[in-house]
Amino acid sequence: MDNLHKPTAHKSPEVQHSGNAPQSDVNRRNFMGVATGGLLAAMTSGAMTSGSVQAALTGVHNSMDDTIRVGLVGCGGRGTGAATNALNVEPRVKIVAMGDLFMDRVTNSHQSLLDGEHAERIAVTDEMKFSGFDAYEKVIQNCDVVILATTPHFRPQQIEKAVEAGVHIFAEKPVATDAPGVARVRAACEKAREKGLTVVSGLCYRYQKSKQETIDRIHDGSVGDIVNLECTYNTGELWYNGRKDDWTDMEYQIRNWYYYNWLSGDHIAEQSIHSLDKIMWAMKDVPPAKCTASGGRARRTEEKWGDIWDHFNCVFEWESGVKLYSSCRQWSGADGNVSDYVYGTRGTAAIQAHKIDGEVSWRYKGSGEDLDMYDSEWNELFRSLKGERGLINDGEYMCNSTLLAILGRTAAYTGKTLTWDQMKDSTMDLSPSVYEFGSAPLVEIPKPGTTKFS
Repeated sequence: MDNLHKPTAHKSPEVQHSGNAPQSDVNRRNFMGVATGGLLAAMTSGAMTSGSVQAALTGVHNSMDDTIRVGLVGCGGRGTGAATNALNVEPRVKIVAMGDLFMDRVTNSHQSLLDGEHAERIAVTDEMKFSGFDAYEKVIQNCDVVILATTPHFRPQQIEKAVEAGVHIFAEKPVATDAPGVARVRAACEKAREKGLTVVSGLCYRYQKSKQETIDRIHDGSVGDIVNLECTYNTGELWYNGRKDDWTDMEYQIRNWYYYNWLSGDHIAEQSIHSLDKIMWAMKDVPPAKCTASGGRARRTEEKWGDIWDHFNCVFEWESGVKLYSSCRQWSGADGNVSDYVYGTRGTAAIQAHKIDGEVSWRYKGSGEDLDMYDSEWNELFRSLKGERGLINDGEYMCNSTLLAILGRTAAYTGKTLTWDQMKDSTMDLSPSVYEFGSAPLVEIPKPGTTKFS
C-alpha cells in the first residue's frame, strides 16, 4: 500500500555526503565505532542502560560487512520511491527484503527497483519476498533499517515490532488512524529513544531546506507575534483499483484502502497532514486546545468511495486565542491550492512559497545544492546512524501531527467541538476484530450530530 500523491522516485543531481572523509572510505569498523561512541556516551551520561546500548548496537548494523541492509514493508509507489531515495544517498545500502499484503505488489515493486539506476544493489532473493498479514515481521527480522510504507492503519504494530527487534525506522505518515494507535506509536518511539534507535518520519517538509529556513524566520520573530494561521490542501481525486470476483470484502477494502477511514484515516490525515504538520512546526509543536469542524461528501457519493469524505473545514484554537483555519478537499475539475500562511503582527509568512512579506521582506533563494527533500530525510537518517549528528527520533511530532488530523476529522464526523485532551484520551479504536481475508469492517458513512465520540 502506498501514498500515491507522492512521486515514486527522486533523483538528485549528485549524491552528497557529510563528514570529512569520502563516504566510501567509511567501512563497517568506522561505522560501528562512531555509532558505538555515541551510544556509550549516552550510557555514561545515564540516558541509557547497558542493556539498551546492546540492543541499539544490534540494530545499528548486524551484517558481516559494511552493507546497510534495508527492508521494505509496503510495496506501492511511495514505498518503492522511499527505497530509491535510500539508495540515492548511501552507496552501502542494499535492499534485501520486501513485504506486502499482496505478492503481486512485491513483484511489481521489485521489478521497478531492478529497472532503476541502482539495480546492482537490489539483493532480494525469492526467499526474502513476503506476503500476508505477517509479512512485516519477516522483513523486520532480516534488515538493519526498515521502510514502513503500508496503508496507515498497520503502522502502530509495525513500529512496535521494529523497535522490539532493534531495527531503525523510516515511517511514512500518518502513523495511525485512531487515537489508540497514536498512543501505541508514541510509547514505541519512547522505547526507541531508550534503545538509541533512529526514527525518521515521512513528514518530508521538515527535511526540506527551504521550509526549514522559512520556519526559522517565523521562530526568530520576523512576522512578529502570531495572530492567526491558515492552511489549504485542495487537490483532485485519486486512484480507484476496482474489484475482482475472487477478492474477499477484506481484500477489496485493503486494495482500495484510501477510501476506508479505518485504513487511511481519511484524506485529512493521509494527505492534508502535510499542511497541518507545517502549521504545528510553526507553532513549535504546541497543540491547539480544541477544534470545531465540518465537511462531507459532495462528489464521492457512490458506494465504491467507501466511508471517507471529500472535503473538510476545520477551525483549531490554541489557548492563546490563535486560530488555524484549515480546509482540504479532493474534487476533480475544481481549482487546486496547496498553501500555508502564518499571519503575524509584523508580517505574513507563506510557508509553501518560502517567503515573508511585511516589515521584513524575505524569500528563500537556495544555493543550488539543496538535496531533494525525499533524499534529504534519508541522508539525515544515515547521518544519525553513523553518529555524524545527534540521534533522530521524530516520534513526538509525527504523533502530534497525526493526532491533530484525527482531531479535525473526528470533530467533523461528530459535529462536536472536541478538545485536544479528549482526542488524546479517546478509546475509539478502528481496528477490525480479526485480520483475515474474509469479511470486512462494516461501512458506515459518518453523520454529524448522529455519529458518536468515544
